[in-house]
Amino acid sequence: MARASRVRRQPVPVGVQCVPAAGPRTDGHGMTSRTSPSICRVCMNFCPVDVEIVDGVVQRVSGDRTNPIYRGYTCVKGRTQAARYTDPSRLLHTLVRRPDGTYAPIPTDEAIGAIAEKLTGIVDRFGPRSVALFGGTYMAMDSPLNLSMVDAFMTAVGSPLTFTTSTIDQPGKPLAKGFHGAWMAPSQAFDDPDVALLVGNNPFVSHQGRNGAPADFFRGLAARGGRLIVIDPRRTETAKRATLHLQPRPGEDAALLAGMIRVILAEALHDTEFVAENVTGVDALRAVVAPFTPDVVAARADVPAEDVVAAARMFGTAAKGYAAAGTGPNMTAKGTLVEYLLLCLDTLCGHWMRAGDRVRNALSLVPAAIQPDKAQALPPFPAYGYGEQLRVRGLTMTAAGLPTAAMADEILLPGEGQVRAVVSVGGNPAACVPDQLKMVEALRSLDLLVQVDIQMSPTAALADYVIASTLPFEMPGTNLMVDFLPLYANGVGLPESWAHYTPAVVDPPDGSDVIEQWRFLHRLAGRMGLQLGLYPALGEVIHIEGSEPLQLDMTQDPDTDDLLEHIHTGSRIPFTEIKQHPRGALFPDPPVHVRPRDPGWEGRLDVGNAIMLTDLGDELTAPEPEGYPFRLISRRLMHVMNAPTFAAPQTRPRHNPAYLHPADLAGLGVEAGDVVEIRSDRTAILAVAEADDTVRPGTVSISHAFGGLPGEDDADVRRAGSNPGRLVADDGVHDRFSGQPRMSNVPVRIGPAPVDRR
Repeated sequence: MARASRVRRQPVPVGVQCVPAAGPRTDGHGMTSRTSPSICRVCMNFCPVDVEIVDGVVQRVSGDRTNPIYRGYTCVKGRTQAARYTDPSRLLHTLVRRPDGTYAPIPTDEAIGAIAEKLTGIVDRFGPRSVALFGGTYMAMDSPLNLSMVDAFMTAVGSPLTFTTSTIDQPGKPLAKGFHGAWMAPSQAFDDPDVALLVGNNPFVSHQGRNGAPADFFRGLAARGGRLIVIDPRRTETAKRATLHLQPRPGEDAALLAGMIRVILAEALHDTEFVAENVTGVDALRAVVAPFTPDVVAARADVPAEDVVAAARMFGTAAKGYAAAGTGPNMTAKGTLVEYLLLCLDTLCGHWMRAGDRVRNALSLVPAAIQPDKAQALPPFPAYGYGEQLRVRGLTMTAAGLPTAAMADEILLPGEGQVRAVVSVGGNPAACVPDQLKMVEALRSLDLLVQVDIQMSPTAALADYVIASTLPFEMPGTNLMVDFLPLYANGVGLPESWAHYTPAVVDPPDGSDVIEQWRFLHRLAGRMGLQLGLYPALGEVIHIEGSEPLQLDMTQDPDTDDLLEHIHTGSRIPFTEIKQHPRGALFPDPPVHVRPRDPGWEGRLDVGNAIMLTDLGDELTAPEPEGYPFRLISRRLMHVMNAPTFAAPQTRPRHNPAYLHPADLAGLGVEAGDVVEIRSDRTAILAVAEADDTVRPGTVSISHAFGGLPGEDDADVRRAGSNPGRLVADDGVHDRFSGQPRMSNVPVRIGPAPVDRR
């Protein structure tokens, strides 16, 4: 675990830069060095950092010790990212696939012209829907311009098929809000709660929680006498700090939460006044959770019944609190139900800000028009079943986006609307999309595959063109995505109103031919003869009613800062003001207080949604598969974001170990370091076993998106790692709203690998 730097917290004058950026300096050997402040964009924590640059090359990244929120914190991923800028395997030139399957360098502009010609031909022949775009994690993080430009590009093409990682990671969060409704003010006290309930969430590694140093939050909670409840099959870094840790069988999160709700309602621990004024469906919820007695839940989840009761009382009696879930429960194909029950818990206990409360984290960069600052309920809204109708499994547009699990079928299924071309930006669908076997088959079948990447990833190895892209320190950006987090989910975001702009602090390497993701799309559209209109904010992610798109000049590259100013239109703090502070600044003024509800407002939150309660009732009769005694659960690794890169520390293994309890290793006759075979009802993968006494016996814990292409990685699993997404069928057990397959709690059996494959 990377520790936060131990620096004394100093007050920071609002809008005043604490320490200026160090100017160029020359050592005795004629080398020029400087230190520039910037923002780390390796993950959603967006830590302020100091970037040490020697002769124009990034040499070291460290936390900004003057920052009042992060206090010098960076994780190992952030500190080792200098390797991304210097590693010889970084792509510095765009590549085109030759007829023999090898790649040759090609000038980026020449590649854009060829791609434009091919895409135009495909659209002319098969229609706009024949083109799809896949946007990965780094599309959203590298620059806030990327999301807006993706929106503009696909709108101009006329295709509705934009797929992203949102529907294969935690789609249950926005979907659940549709079923439950949304409180139009922030969740209560996520930064200083009396109690926090974390379900399958490990902020020490994922940084999904309060932005800043994770340890600071937990130290502060303990110092105030606050309590932490963790529900997780692993004794994670977070669970080790819990007041109460329930370590259930995987897949029983919904049952546990239903049991807690039953206790809270039966013992009248809920906020009766808030519920009476703002909530509907309590009687229906009470009836459905009635069978989830502590004894029933304990038997299902294999946890002590008294711990279920203790967790409910701890949560229900706290004056301030919140509940949040992470990747694990969201990937069990029950994520929408789990997230809905968490919203029900917070609503029953009144964990929402009220009129007059000050919003400490008034969002600085998000448009003021959508600042959540009104003490009233937005009633349920469509979560799915609208917009684009996909051609498989009855899937449609959802509140989380188009179901990415249907992307392979949209490519492979013949007929009108079949996808013939894919542009992949900032992601790696050949590795991260579940049912890897089908996805790779689909990508191989395309008439055109374009991958925008920094390395020869598995998707790049299938592409017709690989566009070499810039890295974050080589481009301007803001922490707008951090401001967006509280609108996305409870329990995440900045504790105070902090905003940060960074210019590019280093140029791309001499002689390179790299391009920003958004700029590639802009140039491609221009070569296709398309006109782009760029909306403010983040395209469809954050929509501003009545806003008009900026019509871009398609004959030349736009100025980056001009576009950033446009997408920040209407922000609480003007973009021009934010730019004045190279190290970012606190912006508590003008203060934001929660406003009272509108006169006559009748909106209510719904804790008795019929669809969700039907799914909850079905939990009691769901069959257990036979012949697969282990459950494969997901996890994140400290030293990589989601998938391996050349920036990973050299001291860490290049593979993703399959972590098993030592007793399970002994029972299988396997030792740590041995190669094992993990088999599901879809297929089998090889993985390197590792002992871990923090995992629950009967489970195997492994990170996703590792490994190479099918048939190419088993020969050296210690080098390439393993892809558990290969074990999953996208049309098997899945969330019926988002299409997300069961990616965690996957039934598997494990044994020593065949002798010839160890």
